[in-house]
Amino acid sequence: MLDTVDKVEFALLRDGLGVSESVLSKQVKALEDAGYVKVSKGAREGRVRSWAAFTKAGKKAYRDHVAALRAIVG
Repeated sequence: MLDTVDKVEFALLRDGLGVSESVLSKQVKALEDAGYVKVSKGAREGRVRSWAAFTKAGKKAYRDHVAALRAIVG
């Protein structure tokens, strides 16, 4: 999901992945700590929302991982 957009709202990411809010938060935090994802917060429709976006390093790591998987499956 993150590879095709600048940033994605947590709710959309959660629903798209079919995981709970707590599972998503834990995994995004690990990616953020690794420097792969940046989290931002802001108001939208009167509520505070969170968005996730790849960092430059995260985008490279993702693309490298996909390339490695493609090499494995031929």
